[in-house]
Amino acid sequence: MASKNVGLFGPPGAGKGTQAARLRELLNVPHISTGDMFRENLKNGTDLGKKAQEYMNKGGLVPDEVTIAMVRERLTRDDVKGGFLLDGFPRNVPQAEALDKMLAEIGHPLDHVINISIPDDEVKARLARRATIEGRADDAMPATVQYRLDTYKMQSESCLIYYRPKGLVRDIDGLGTIDEVFTRIVRVFI
Repeated sequence: MASKNVGLFGPPGAGKGTQAARLRELLNVPHISTGDMFRENLKNGTDLGKKAQEYMNKGGLVPDEVTIAMVRERLTRDDVKGGFLLDGFPRNVPQAEALDKMLAEIGHPLDHVINISIPDDEVKARLARRATIEGRADDAMPATVQYRLDTYKMQSESCLIYYRPKGLVRDIDGLGTIDEVFTRIVRVFI
């Protein structure tokens, strides 16, 4: 299994976190989540964390340059030499272009972009179930769910359009059991 530099895409509720945990074990690579990177940098009071906090305190989005710098720093660590699983990055085409550039510099280009697809009505149903089971209030609010879905479509789906001509996108049907979806993902690597 040589192809170990992987990007993971899918709308909210597609099961990315669940599948990422299994895929991390299968590939024996670190799962790099932008959410985790933000939390780590904020907790450790790094310069990047402080910059991100400034924007977050004002209710704004953290600019691409700060997010890209966090990803760049993370991809220089020793544990990614055998590959990585990127989750939550890139979120737009400028980030995808920056990622391609930094991966070319370190000699680790993306091998696959796994796109877990589920219909919008399934996204809403899954998030409603998750809100009940996990108590996630943001998943229980239809307007918030629709906003997250619209944001994904406007920003992240453009990355898939960017990566398709490069032959990297592997579309995975996200409907079915966790095991069924994982079996579909595993086929990408055999």
